Amino acid sequence: MPYAAIRYRVKVGSEDALAEIFEGFQRVDTPDMRDDKGQDVGRLLGTAVFVKDEFMVRIIHYEGDFIAIARHMARQQGVHNLEEKLAPYLTDRKAASSPEEFQENFRNALMRCVSELSVETHPAGH
Repeated sequence: MPYAAIRYRVKVGSEDALAEIFEGFQRVDTPDMRDDKGQDVGRLLGTAVFVKDEFMVRIIHYEGDFIAIARHMARQQGVHNLEEKLAPYLTDRKAASSPEEFQENFRNALMRCVSELSVETHPAGH
């Protein structure tokens, strides 16, 4: 099951404020993602956020079509509320005020995955 990482550059010293923002995060309405035709396209399995100095990274554990998951997230009001609260702490991009801006920010901040290891891929696990 793949992971994605989203990078944010934030103001140094904002770690506690960012932690508070994520404590009140409104999760997406469902972990199951569907396209415009109602077909299952993916599932959010979990997320985690890490912050240190001027970097914040959001890890997304998912299955299915990651682009469809990003589109679904872009339509969630809780995600837009979060983006608005993060805006004062971001140093390299503006908060997204529309689904299109969210998707653009998402694409631009997506980190390249160079390795994914799991128990399923471990040679001793089979």
